[in-house]
Amino acid sequence: MALTDRLNGINLYLIGMMGAGKSSTGAALAQMLGYQFFDTDAVVEAAARQSIPDIFASQGETAFRQLETEVLAELAAYRRLVIATGGGIVTQQQNWSYLHHGIVVWLDVPTAVLQGRLAGEAGRPLLQGQDWDTKLTTLLAQRQHLYAQADVRVTVGAGDAVEAIAARILDLVAERISSEANSETDSAVLN
Repeated sequence: MALTDRLNGINLYLIGMMGAGKSSTGAALAQMLGYQFFDTDAVVEAAARQSIPDIFASQGETAFRQLETEVLAELAAYRRLVIATGGGIVTQQQNWSYLHHGIVVWLDVPTAVLQGRLAGEAGRPLLQGQDWDTKLTTLLAQRQHLYAQADVRVTVGAGDAVEAIAARILDLVAERISSEANSETDSAVLN
């Protein structure tokens, strides 16, 4: 049975730090599955008619997080989606109720790789200032235990191609579905 059949339309949610490659990997993953792809940051910007840095500047992080939750709630109502989330979406407890409607995949990228990818990027509101790399390390330390709650963890290296990462995700998701199916069969036999 193909993975798309076994998924039965369940959404995949990509979580991880900014710069982890959630958007590019998510787009490739959606194409492989025949799913639609959404990036919560892009949907927030379209809904607010403002860039994320402008939302942070004019309304603050709290308003941004509220918009992000609203977008996630709307997307969670649909099926057959791959959704790349903002790096901080895991910090709002309410968001987990939406994330758990699907399979949560953590793109786990080493700090040094993130620093290389994010160097010189001005569009990241939480990394503004002189010591952005320390801010990045601090954010990762604060969020790591939240990311670890994902259903599937994919370690991503500096030179990994997007298609290879997406293929690894599909393999790990298939393993996860098989292990859950086996657990359900085992508990049915025990009862």
